[in-house]
Amino acid sequence: MNNLKGLLRIRIKRGVNLAVRDINTSDPYIIIRMGKQKVKTRIMERDVNPEWNEDLTIFVYNTELPIKLEVYDHDFFSTDDKMGDAEFDIQPFLEGLKMNLKSVPSGTIITRIKPSKSNWLAEESCITWRDNVVVQELCLRLRNVECGEVEIELHWIDVPGCKLV
Repeated sequence: MNNLKGLLRIRIKRGVNLAVRDINTSDPYIIIRMGKQKVKTRIMERDVNPEWNEDLTIFVYNTELPIKLEVYDHDFFSTDDKMGDAEFDIQPFLEGLKMNLKSVPSGTIITRIKPSKSNWLAEESCITWRDNVVVQELCLRLRNVECGEVEIELHWIDVPGCKLV
């Protein structure tokens, strides 16, 4: 646990208008990478608007590293096709975690992040105090592909003996 800051739970909610890579459809799955770590969702067969609602958890050692999200189309008889990718920074989310929010009402928006050329946001992202935890919802526009967005949600998990600061 040397240098471990905590765990980041990434809820992969859904894909919207993902690219077609098979005949009229795709079999998408998502890979999340941070540094040398890699986690993967299950494959959603024949669905360009999949609803994963799947939690992936990664160890956070270096809070400066971006998180990379890649979408692929699963193929049985050939190499999986790439369906786009995006990156996101967890620094604004981590700043929200450092705030003293115990007396703030649930549902309070802490920070809003607007889409820009330096991020892959398809729409404004809100970092919210909800049910005594900080949560960030993101809708990421996929790059290197003709269309597609992925909606995710970030949650932090404290690990005893580890400090975020």
